Amino acid sequence: MFEEAKRLIPGGVNSPVRAYRAVGGSPPFIARGHGPWVWDVDGNRYLDLVCSWGPLILGHRPAAVLEALHAQLERGWTFGAPTEGELRLAAAVSERMPAIEMLRLVNSGTEATMSAVRLARAVTGRRKLIKFAGGYHGHADALLVEAGSGIATLGIPGTRGITAGAAEDTLVVGFNALAEVEAAIERWPGQIAAIIVEPVAGNMGVVPPAAGFLESLRRLTRDDGSLLIFDEVITGFRVARGGAQELYGVTPDLTCLGKVLGGGLPIGAYGGRREFMEQVAPAGPVYQAGTLSGNPLAVAAGLATLEALDEHAYRRLEGAGARVAAALQAAAAAAGIPLTVNRVGSMLTAFFTDQVVRDYESARQANTPLFASWFQRLLAKGVSPPPSQFEAAFVSTAHDEEALAFLLSVLRDSFMGLRPAAALG
Repeated sequence: MFEEAKRLIPGGVNSPVRAYRAVGGSPPFIARGHGPWVWDVDGNRYLDLVCSWGPLILGHRPAAVLEALHAQLERGWTFGAPTEGELRLAAAVSERMPAIEMLRLVNSGTEATMSAVRLARAVTGRRKLIKFAGGYHGHADALLVEAGSGIATLGIPGTRGITAGAAEDTLVVGFNALAEVEAAIERWPGQIAAIIVEPVAGNMGVVPPAAGFLESLRRLTRDDGSLLIFDEVITGFRVARGGAQELYGVTPDLTCLGKVLGGGLPIGAYGGRREFMEQVAPAGPVYQAGTLSGNPLAVAAGLATLEALDEHAYRRLEGAGARVAAALQAAAAAAGIPLTVNRVGSMLTAFFTDQVVRDYESARQANTPLFASWFQRLLAKGVSPPPSQFEAAFVSTAHDEEALAFLLSVLRDSFMGLRPAAALG
């Protein structure tokens, strides 16, 4: 199947990391999933630590979501018109995240961040944007940039096809590097429209904010007259009922959401203070539209998912995440393998390094060939982790005692005799 897919689909996959280039080998083609497990087309079963890159916080095919989807299918699955479900989902989000007084549903996290940046530039009348090295906010041109060094610098295109003009107003600084943020604001006074940040970085691996970092971003943007945008596409409803903004007690001006918001179906949203969101068309002059925005199936799945995420669910997620992190540390220590585990709630990354990982530069010091060897061991033993050192692993409420016991037994053996792969296929 993979060989045939490479003939018809670029790289054989519809999102690059799925191709296993960072870990070698060919990706399993998944046929079905249930609870914390997935089965490939060859009949192999895996314990799923990808969870569709985060949205399956209840696991595969939870009964509540299945029921909601079946009910919506009986009524129809797209109308191109307002629905009651959209209103209910907006109200549920606003109740959980009071900073979101109004929101607009879109179809993906990329749409959400792209639209939030456009809105920030419109309401401030400024052009420049600060993002963080290693932070991923979707593949919109202005956000897909990288820095050439660790100091505050103009972004340069991170891929072919993006012009220098599209990237020149994006400033890239180090995550958790407050002095670099301050330097950028001082260098371009009155020109910064917004700072966009993953409050818990999830695309350089899991990297939590340093103590006071998010609070300082809030203070700096308020003093500068710029906006603070939280990209909570990964962390929203994942790390706490009200997302990272509840967990860390910091209120952004705009928030971007996705993943858990749709319970595994395609969705995104951006929202925030009423005075800003009322600038979005048709209420205001900032245009943004989408034929399938607020899709009834995604809305139904999202509502069912949010309703299931009560205090008990978050205690369960926290406990499962803590057990996996502790097992990783213990197994690596027993084998003499340097390992740093970063975890926030039910999202975590095992970095193959003995150094503290606090930003993109320190994440890049991890031993990626060693990770690739370890990954292949886990896959062979029936555990499916994310196929990259720089991605987050997730557990769900479906990771029950049986699943965790299986995972912990695999982890105990996975580090013994581990050596880097000589080459990756």
